[in-house]
Amino acid sequence: MSQGNIGGSTGPTESPGPTRPPWPPCPPRPARPTGLIYVTHFTDNRVSVIDGPTNTVIATVPVGAGPFFVGVNPSTNKIYVTNQGDNTVSVIDGSTNTVIATVPVGTSPYGIKVNPSTNKIYIVNFSDATVSVMDGTTDTVMGRISVGLFPYAIGVNSSTNKIYVVNANYPGPGIDYTTVSVIDGATDSVIVTVPIGTNSYRLGVNSFPYGVGVNPSTNKIYIPHIGGNPVSVMDGATNTVIATVTLGTDFTKIGINPSTNRIYVTNSDNHTVSVINGSTHNNIATVPVGTNPQDIGVNSSNNKIYVANFSDCTVSVISGNTNQVIATVPVGINPYGIGVNP
Repeated sequence: MSQGNIGGSTGPTESPGPTRPPWPPCPPRPARPTGLIYVTHFTDNRVSVIDGPTNTVIATVPVGAGPFFVGVNPSTNKIYVTNQGDNTVSVIDGSTNTVIATVPVGTSPYGIKVNPSTNKIYIVNFSDATVSVMDGTTDTVMGRISVGLFPYAIGVNSSTNKIYVVNANYPGPGIDYTTVSVIDGATDSVIVTVPIGTNSYRLGVNSFPYGVGVNPSTNKIYIPHIGGNPVSVMDGATNTVIATVTLGTDFTKIGINPSTNRIYVTNSDNHTVSVINGSTHNNIATVPVGTNPQDIGVNSSNNKIYVANFSDCTVSVISGNTNQVIATVPVGINPYGIGVNP
């Protein structure tokens, strides 16, 4: 019986079809928006988003009740807003400017800062004397740290992984000083408590630490006091106060440009911003801004400074090159906290 063509010809071959044209290239991924400024309005529960290049409001984001301060992680493009009215943090996606999570934290959350190196978010809970630690990957609270009485503001040095919390300690019977709790970010525990000023509430004077700024380049920490005490300068290596800077009578918040070593402090009583040389601790300029300036944010990439003017509903934009206001942006009622996404 014939075995066919075994070992012989394989027969006719199939002719190739027409050549498929190459797939079109994928469209480029949209670039992450840069130079956006986030401004809280705690009287109407929203955040204004300012486009830095044009100095215009491009979005309004509804958040929780009584939004206060803003933390930004440029690496993940997430923005975090403390809502002291309902004890939560709103998480905003910077690509869409929408809230993607609402996270319960402690009582009366005020100050908030992000450590981009560890992707942890630290939230000061004013009324229960704690700091909540949030995981930025899951947007969940991973722990809580006890600090001093009535903590208000917080700063982070991502280079040393240290976190600084200012505690008013009032009325604090028997407590003679306001303090800074220094937290080790590796263990999320307090490693030292530093006295920084007289507990003026015991003397009947309305004065307590109202902000904290950290310069990671110099490892110095700056703490302004509302009510007339000077700005305390703390050495992050020794955890001691090494200098004080006297400015106005009612300065409140602080911002730092590590690239220029300039420190910016808002003076709510005379509607100005003081500029401090970080090398000499001298006040080198005073910049008039809007009425009742509160929080301040710095974009070190373009050396611009943004100031929330609570009473005239604007944000002042200062050039760090000239120490002059170069734009005034209307944002709506009672702007308070500011965060910059460079």
